[in-house]
Amino acid sequence: MKAMTENLAPRTKHADLSRPDLGEFARHELAFLGAPCGAIQELAAGLTAALAPAGHRVGYVDADHASGDADAAHTLSPLLQAGAFVEVTDKIHFRRRDDRGAFDRFAQPELLAGADLVLVNGNHFRARQQIVLIDPRKSLDHKLDKLTDVQAFVLAEGVGEIPDYLQAHLPHHAGLPRFALADVAGLAAWVGQWLAARRAPLRGLVLAGGLSQRMQTDKGRLRYGATGREQREVAAGLLAEVCQEVFVSCRAEQAAELPAGLQPLPDTFLGLGPLGGILSAFRRDPNAAWLVLACDLPFLTEATLRELVAGRQPGRLATAFQSPNNDFPEPLITIFEPRAYPELLRFLSLGYSCPRKMLINSDVEVLPTPDGDVLRNVNTPAERAAAEQALG
Repeated sequence: MKAMTENLAPRTKHADLSRPDLGEFARHELAFLGAPCGAIQELAAGLTAALAPAGHRVGYVDADHASGDADAAHTLSPLLQAGAFVEVTDKIHFRRRDDRGAFDRFAQPELLAGADLVLVNGNHFRARQQIVLIDPRKSLDHKLDKLTDVQAFVLAEGVGEIPDYLQAHLPHHAGLPRFALADVAGLAAWVGQWLAARRAPLRGLVLAGGLSQRMQTDKGRLRYGATGREQREVAAGLLAEVCQEVFVSCRAEQAAELPAGLQPLPDTFLGLGPLGGILSAFRRDPNAAWLVLACDLPFLTEATLRELVAGRQPGRLATAFQSPNNDFPEPLITIFEPRAYPELLRFLSLGYSCPRKMLINSDVEVLPTPDGDVLRNVNTPAERAAAEQALG
């Protein structure tokens, strides 16, 4: 029995999943600490006002300074005092949610899911990266454990040097940028560059795992024009011009017969059509943005893909062209940002397997429809015959 046990492979209890690269609250977060809370709130408000016009969705995390533990119960609404778990109020211009849910590392990212940058009052909460405010009214000598990844300094009026205890704790302090507290515009420009440097890498995904029921033959294996290449090869080649790495979404049984040089990415979310391929890509790498491309677009050009990439807005959930057939986003030539992954899963949990449903009802960038037939898709034998004639 002992010999048999020794020969058994070690058992794993859970699937080996790639996890999103999140901090305490979000993928990109900055805690301000080193100054009174009022100064932090004022700086966060000014920074948000400067970043919002550039398309950034900024969140803010703070504690309520108006009430302490002793009178916290008196600040509850009548419904929460009566035992309600959550109360949602439509304030017409904004929405407010009060609930009794726990504030922890699993709930926090969900609460801030719509933000591409979260600013945090570091006097009360931790964040993965920090900006240190040098203010004579507050010292950090007892909070040095919170300074785990300092990115910059902000100096209050009249302050010209970093205190000795911070210099000793942060040996790399001399190489960090410094801003005057009044220079909100300069700090905002630096934060914009900081975010741009952390933009998710762009990977390509050719959707070629469908059953092609209307075409009655595999659309990914069709050949148009004089190239002699299968359509899934053509699509992968176009993506390779604008993406770091390209995969072909396929069914498991298709993987072995892909043309040489193509990287298969077999579906792990089954029976969901294109959504299954997109979710499978995010399961492989939840920290990348995925440029998703259907294999039935024989008129598509590299210039069109470059136009999409040039119009990419990483602060949105996705960037898409408007469909040539209606006012909706075209989901099968779209850049899905990492934050789209949980949103796609949320729509799936509500019973929707159409990526367009998420795009229509989410914060996405929709670019004008390109000119000509570049987004013309080919799904039936009649459409195939017309495309072959047009493409020679």
